[in-house]
Amino acid sequence: MIENSQINPDESAVVALGSSLAGGHESREALLEAALRRFADLGLTVLARSGWWESAAWPDPSAPAYLNGVALVAPDLPPEEMLAALHALERAFGRARGEPNAPRTLDLDLIAHGRLVLDGPGLVLPHPRAHQRRFVMGPLAAIAPAWRHPVYGGTAKMMAAGATVGRDAAPI
Repeated sequence: MIENSQINPDESAVVALGSSLAGGHESREALLEAALRRFADLGLTVLARSGWWESAAWPDPSAPAYLNGVALVAPDLPPEEMLAALHALERAFGRARGEPNAPRTLDLDLIAHGRLVLDGPGLVLPHPRAHQRRFVMGPLAAIAPAWRHPVYGGTAKMMAAGATVGRDAAPI
């Protein structure tokens, strides 16, 4: 990783990481750390990363709690290839896509790819709901408070403060 002061978050890709099930790992934190280490194998260079934040599951708070974080990644791959690589990593960690918002071992979301705005059938950028989620905007604000949403223009810090989903999210 490089020094945060040398990173332009608006020119980076933003990847959100989450887990509510440890799978074969000792903990959700161990699973997320292992996934982050595998980014290099996918051609993804991590420039900066947040600490881990915990929040109740949404929309069903009786499901296992989530651990979330954010990484700023060099946008060396086209967004479609980056998303495909992230989905492959999810599968390698035992993610089976099924019911939306169900407990899962690994959830990787491409939140933004620089300032790019896309509305395609398989990829929408920036992520259409990330700005509403404290468990995404909080970790992002911790490492890049001045990051600006490519559509709405608000900073990560502003959006974390105004998030309506996962209001209980807090660093561990």
